[in-house]
Amino acid sequence: MSSTEQATPSFVTDPYPTLARLRAASPVSILNSEGGVPLWLIPRYRDVRAALVDRRFGQDVRRAQRLADSRVAGLELGTDVVHMLNSDPPDHTRLRGLIQGAFTPRRQAAMRPTVERIATGILDDLADRDTVDLVHDFAFPLPIGIICELLGFPTEDRYVYREWSTAILTHGSDGDFARAMAEMTAYLTEQLDRRRVEPGEDMLTDLLHASEADRLTVTEVVSMVFLLLIGGHETTVNLISTAALALLRNPDQAAWLRANPAEMPTAVEEFLRFDSPVRMATLRFTTEEVDVDGVRIPPDELVLLSLGSANRDPERFPEPDRLILNRGDAGHLAFGHGIHRCLGSFLGKLEAEVAMTGLLTRFPKLALAADERELTWRNTIMLRGLETLRAALHG
Repeated sequence: MSSTEQATPSFVTDPYPTLARLRAASPVSILNSEGGVPLWLIPRYRDVRAALVDRRFGQDVRRAQRLADSRVAGLELGTDVVHMLNSDPPDHTRLRGLIQGAFTPRRQAAMRPTVERIATGILDDLADRDTVDLVHDFAFPLPIGIICELLGFPTEDRYVYREWSTAILTHGSDGDFARAMAEMTAYLTEQLDRRRVEPGEDMLTDLLHASEADRLTVTEVVSMVFLLLIGGHETTVNLISTAALALLRNPDQAAWLRANPAEMPTAVEEFLRFDSPVRMATLRFTTEEVDVDGVRIPPDELVLLSLGSANRDPERFPEPDRLILNRGDAGHLAFGHGIHRCLGSFLGKLEAEVAMTGLLTRFPKLALAADERELTWRNTIMLRGLETLRAALHG
């Protein structure tokens, strides 16, 4: 399967049949990037989980870019933004260490009142409407509101953040990507300049202090905020909206959840497994030859780890294509595994729990208000998310 096949409407809409064929055929498949660079795809749960902690799979995007450049000109991997997810130790250890204190389970749990306040306000604003777009009107405002509070950013700019992240993460023109990167970098630099004059009680001020103490460069601060701003809302938008769609498609599961509201944390784990918000882990490369279940990947090859495929592997999850909210198995890889596991996983799950509880409680007659064949999905290999989701709030 080539990268152009991955971008076809059928794959974007429902990648799971294709991933199932790849999983059944071989432990490793070779795809081709648009520039013709081979990409080795690992689709099986056991192999993906092992690769996520195998140091022979490097993640330094600068080295990956040099490997790509040695094969073909013009394949841009995004080396302008180096952050925790695309770096290796010791850089990764230093960068993660500077912010992990803000993302301990205890600190994230303490944000529940803030999450509930923002969610309640959003639901109040929707209550008198007949139909809404659950992506634009509900799934997006909650996580972007939370990340804006953490960083100290004005929430009135939230739609600009969404435009930037869409241009950066989805397949579009190179001009859109470059423009979004330039505008976002300029915006973040301006925010840093403001903190120098008026420090705040927010994460951006903390990162600025770290740079002034020579623990971070200004470029690293910008890249860190870039990751927090985009990663901190994109994945949760996808999680909330695909969870809502899953319940609309499975009314028996929605009824069970309404009857067992205390099981929402368990249900969120199943939502994460069933339609993983990040379906492809950040790009890896082999630092030496690696044997994956009998298939040898040579050194200096670019590698993709399919989280979405791993989480639908029947060898790991019985009836993987069924939504089973009381499955009680939190062994999915939606947040990755190992040293690169998502720092904000606890907060993302908290936001989803609060959001879905509020949605089901406030709108017991919630119904899909669009033809399922007309649902549009974001055209990106890395993320799994809806563009829109029209719903009737009152049946």
